[in-house]
Amino acid sequence: MQIKIKLLFFLFLIYTSLIYSQGKMEEDKSTNTDSVFVMQKSPSIAMLKSALIPGWGQFYNESYWKIPVVWGFLGYYLSVWFSQNDKYNLYKDKFSQSISTLVPDGDYQLKKFRDFYHNQRDEFTIYIFITYFLNIVDAYVDSHLFDFSVTQDIDKIHFGVRVKL
Repeated sequence: MQIKIKLLFFLFLIYTSLIYSQGKMEEDKSTNTDSVFVMQKSPSIAMLKSALIPGWGQFYNESYWKIPVVWGFLGYYLSVWFSQNDKYNLYKDKFSQSISTLVPDGDYQLKKFRDFYHNQRDEFTIYIFITYFLNIVDAYVDSHLFDFSVTQDIDKIHFGVRVKL
């Protein structure tokens, strides 16, 4: 239940940032019509796409090489999570079966394995969420830096940003 509330709150934050940034862009367009620079990629759209499907924001930003990296980490962490969860459930069942009137505390070794796999599963849950969050942050930052120029031609640089001459 708590995870659902956190997810809804996170999606609400993304939604409000989209509304705010779009309203801010419209306000900027109406007040400053003579500006030369217009961002080609929207950070809010990149964030939303990466939040919906990890790697979609990187695709939007044309950073195609990052997609297998994101999916590779997520795939690895998810496979380990499922493996640890299966082992946890196995030892949880074995430990429950070891509890009897003769041994009210159950088999200590089975309890130790159960707790170990439970902790490992929870640790990989954290890794999955960190990877998911970093995927969104990367899409946001990459969309901001999409227009950044690293050319050596001084005539085409205007405050580190490409300018059409």
